[in-house]
Amino acid sequence: MRVEIRTTPFDPWSELAAWTSPVGDSGAGDSGAADAGATAVFVGTTRDFNGPHAVREMTLEHYPGMTERYLERIAGEATERWALLDVLVVHRVGQLLPGDPIVLVAARSAHRGPALDACRYLIEELKHRAPLWKKEVTPGGDRWVESNTPG
Repeated sequence: MRVEIRTTPFDPWSELAAWTSPVGDSGAGDSGAADAGATAVFVGTTRDFNGPHAVREMTLEHYPGMTERYLERIAGEATERWALLDVLVVHRVGQLLPGDPIVLVAARSAHRGPALDACRYLIEELKHRAPLWKKEVTPGGDRWVESNTPG
């Protein structure tokens, strides 16, 4: 299980490739690549709108340490609930522009059902439970986002 909060940009596809590489290829470690018949992935990007509002940029704030613990708890819950081989969560904080990757969630399992179910659970729980706060810069000024958009 790997959970990370990043303050700098990341390439979700490079992260995923490193996470799934067997030991020795990239030094990233073995996430069950030989046993996994399925990897379910969700990549979220920053939008240039939120409802009827145009968004020029967004700042995502968090409590260091606390946010990671929440994400680790959610990942642990998923591994207890489904037969998973590994879980990956990478989340960006700080200033983001439209199109920037903001979150990568992946679940590996022997079969597609548990991987898909766990991936959806991870992103939905992250969106609803993780202590993250969004401030958007819109043409009308800055505003704090009070609730997440529906899945």
